Amino acid sequence: MPDDPHQPEPDGDLVTRAREGDTRAFDALILKYGDKLYGLIYNMTSNKEDTHDLLQDVFARAYQSLPKFRGQSAFYTWIYQIAVNMTLNFLKKRKRRSGLSLNDLDSSVQNDPALVDSDYQANPERQSNLHELQKRLNEAMQLLSEPHRTVVTLFDIQGLPHTEIAKILKVSEGTVRSRLHYAHQQLQTHLQDFWE
Repeated sequence: MPDDPHQPEPDGDLVTRAREGDTRAFDALILKYGDKLYGLIYNMTSNKEDTHDLLQDVFARAYQSLPKFRGQSAFYTWIYQIAVNMTLNFLKKRKRRSGLSLNDLDSSVQNDPALVDSDYQANPERQSNLHELQKRLNEAMQLLSEPHRTVVTLFDIQGLPHTEIAKILKVSEGTVRSRLHYAHQQLQTHLQDFWE
């Protein structure tokens, strides 16, 4: 996915058409990036309703801001920046508003058949251990600061390289590596007693 000046923008045609008012072209961009952005936002908020609402807001903001998109980065980098910034702003407001309880987080991941193998259902001990690990991992992710949770989400969950994360967050690659290293240490610390 890296930006390469020798490669044409993979979404260039769709972006141009969308900027000219072709809503079908923008719909194609939504289809292309919707699932990845949903995963990004969900892993930062841990709440399906918030994720759904935020994703709608991200696409609305992107559509309204298309005339400002100059193509200095890839479209996906630009829309990820919008999604990350809007989600971080939302999380700050949510924290001020109420102080999120870990009990408020979605626990539906363990019930998603796409994420659960068939042996899981047949083995009650394994099912219990996996449920506990998912719960503990979710709790550990929520204990990370927002910048650290963001880099873990982008790198470990979304699979983006350091260079792209740096562009999205508008920080140096060294900062990305440093945040990732610290976040991984914190996650290991929070989960260490689970493995013992």
